[in-house]
Amino acid sequence: MGRIASALLLLVVALMCCAVAMVKGYDHHEGGEGGERRERERMFLLQDMKRVVRTDAGEMKMARGSHGWISDMPNIHVGFVTMEPNSLFIPQYLDSDLILFISRGEARVGSIYRDELIEKRLNCGDVYRIPAGSTFYLVNIADGQQLHVICSIEKSDSIGWGTFQSFFIGGGSNPTSVLAGFEHSTLSTALNVSESQVRQILTRQKSGPIISLSNSHQSRVWSQFLEMKHYERVQCLKRMAQVHEETTEQDEEPIMWKLLNSVIGNQVSGKDEGRSSKPDSYNLFEMTPDFENDYGSSVAVDQSAYLPLRQSGVGLYLVNLTAGSMMAPHLNPTATEYGIVLRGSGRIQIVFPNGTLAMNARVNEGDVFWIPRYFPFCQIASHSGPFEFFGFTTSARRNRPQFLVGSNSVLQSMRGPALAAAFGVSEERLERIVNAQSESTILPSGPASAEKVKN
Repeated sequence: MGRIASALLLLVVALMCCAVAMVKGYDHHEGGEGGERRERERMFLLQDMKRVVRTDAGEMKMARGSHGWISDMPNIHVGFVTMEPNSLFIPQYLDSDLILFISRGEARVGSIYRDELIEKRLNCGDVYRIPAGSTFYLVNIADGQQLHVICSIEKSDSIGWGTFQSFFIGGGSNPTSVLAGFEHSTLSTALNVSESQVRQILTRQKSGPIISLSNSHQSRVWSQFLEMKHYERVQCLKRMAQVHEETTEQDEEPIMWKLLNSVIGNQVSGKDEGRSSKPDSYNLFEMTPDFENDYGSSVAVDQSAYLPLRQSGVGLYLVNLTAGSMMAPHLNPTATEYGIVLRGSGRIQIVFPNGTLAMNARVNEGDVFWIPRYFPFCQIASHSGPFEFFGFTTSARRNRPQFLVGSNSVLQSMRGPALAAAFGVSEERLERIVNAQSESTILPSGPASAEKVKN
């Protein structure tokens, strides 16, 4: 018992030392060294952008999430996909849930839902969920326009390697199809074709995961398939599944159809995509704002508004601030927040638990930031123009942010002798200060606020 007590005492001491070290880590002030300030900014700005795919037809970059800082919340990574006109992100599945947000352009996404091929046309502002393990492809269908997609990548906890892993269905030498890992005799039996035909389809693709649909023979095969109407593609897949005769090198298309069908399965619906009752997209830009005043608007999407979010456990939001306006200081009691600047510029201020400034950084279009759960923060638009940002939260339930300032704030709800004593002022003085701001949630810029107080 004495040894156990000693061990427990050492453990308690070690934990206390860690706690003290963390508190000391917070004890930095804005007037400190520039290096310390930049280090704090690196904590909350996701600047470590890694390129995971790059071809002549497009690329994908990824900003890693909070690196496990928040242990009880999902760790979301943020991906950025750029695709040239008439290009295809070839069929694959991931070990991670994806939520796609079309920030610019138009796309067609095909994915597997309960063994059915579901296709959707996605416009600017649309969001769409693809579950982990579901095979999908993405096509840029906008004429002469690049496609820009922002996606949340929530890794499955069933696999321990890296940030996320793609398993490509189509492919050759670049990328390599997962089917290439099987013995050729096994695939020959499974596909009911010769081994030479198996070698043909597993070696021809050399253009990478994102390919142009206007170049090369294998790209034309995909292009012909994608140009069909939905029910024609379905019937083609079903028909080619019954083709067992040998095909020649000049007739490679049937082998590709068989390969696709072997992955998708034979229970493919023949319904047109417009009549499908399967998972649909959801447009953020067409939503009525949850909050709106003269200084901006905000939209939050949870599982009650978009049912697929219930499976992913991820929420969405979109905020627009007019020049100089501010999203009032607040905190998220149920979720960590990730944000991406879509337009304009502004500042993000985050506060440590001990009441010191953690970050006061300027952000511009394309920057990515994250806010830990419970940490107070605010966003302030620059005076040069509007500030728009979109993002993900680590909870699909209603977030109910707690505002610390404004007419709907905690200060308003709790004003009284207890709060006045806590600040060391009289109730009358606290009342004047708290009531000086008549706006809520999104506040006007400093000069406008001052004019209102004077009036």
